[in-house]
Amino acid sequence: MVDQRIERAVQRIESALARIAAVADAERATPPAASADLAERHERLSQAAAGALKEIDALIARLER
Repeated sequence: MVDQRIERAVQRIESALARIAAVADAERATPPAASADLAERHERLSQAAAGALKEIDALIARLER
């Protein structure tokens, strides 16, 4: 019973390592232009989210008055 649990745990760890390796390989294969585009989109989304949060904070502050 204990041996089976250990074997299943080892299999899960090996599976996780394989997924990590696949992601790492995919990132290395991503062209720099795509990475730059992704970084730019991330920045725009971050700024939009920050603006939306500020608006929500302002609305909450007005409602609390």
